[in-house]
Amino acid sequence: MIVVTGGAGFIGSALVWALNRRGRDDILVVDRLGQTDKWRNLAGLRFSDYLDKTDFIEDLEQGRFGEEVEAILHMGACSSTTETNADYLMANNYGYTVRIAAWRAAHRACRLIYASSAATYGDGSRGYRDDEDQLGTLRPLNMYGYAKHLFDLRARREGWLADIAGLKYFNVFGPHEGHKGEMRSVINKAYPGVRDTGRMRLFKSHRPEYAHGEQRRDFIYIKDAVALTLFFLDHPAVNGLFNIGTGQARSWNAVARALFAATGHAGAIDYIAMPDELRDKYQYYTCADMTKLQAAGCTWRCTPLEEAVADYVRNYLRTGVCLEAD
Repeated sequence: MIVVTGGAGFIGSALVWALNRRGRDDILVVDRLGQTDKWRNLAGLRFSDYLDKTDFIEDLEQGRFGEEVEAILHMGACSSTTETNADYLMANNYGYTVRIAAWRAAHRACRLIYASSAATYGDGSRGYRDDEDQLGTLRPLNMYGYAKHLFDLRARREGWLADIAGLKYFNVFGPHEGHKGEMRSVINKAYPGVRDTGRMRLFKSHRPEYAHGEQRRDFIYIKDAVALTLFFLDHPAVNGLFNIGTGQARSWNAVARALFAATGHAGAIDYIAMPDELRDKYQYYTCADMTKLQAAGCTWRCTPLEEAVADYVRNYLRTGVCLEAD
């Protein structure tokens, strides 16, 4: 059995989809649905059971699964970079992961792959190399990134990184992100307006070295992100911290042009002021260094931004279709 925590969420449900395409449905989905629409992400997928996240961690620690757990893909977390409840983030994003990793270390029972984040890199001034020896130099810009960073540090200190994999996801976009509210990708948020009016809003730059819309991020399509994640399931000897990105930084203007092309509009961009509360926490440039993953033997080639946006728009946003098991 494969456990996917956060299995109704964005990356988690896409992993269930990818596992279904491999013929796997012996999957335990762990999440907390609350009053969200996350359940819709599961409607077209196959899995053997569902557990609330509190029930799962208690059952795990009390040995109720025996030896049936083959792997835990731990994607569950609060993904809001603007969340200000530090106690909640510490309990949910740090403490919960510690409990899973400590159980796994005590029992050596299964493969563990967990979601870290590119938010751990902070403003990028110290680079984007997934080098565990450089962890102590990183300074995240928000509490979300800090909670993720604290677990990376704990995993290194405990020696857990010798036989588990932590994945630093960059800007992931694609189907199944609709429930994320303000944490949705700009592509998802801008699509209705672009579809209807051909116009899109982007933040102005407040740094002279970047023109408006020329802030750059490493955008990775969800289908590529899950393919790279499953590389670690297939290669249990590959462990440590690894970036999950494309290795290319593309501008927000390029994203806008791709969205205009996918919707058939010439398009126009309106540049708006960035809110004051974001200016000191905004990443102007991110780009995953993919050297380490490539050296580990991963040969996956990510979908170019323009093709990925076109697939997302034409096959999912336009149709309202979710990822579905074959």
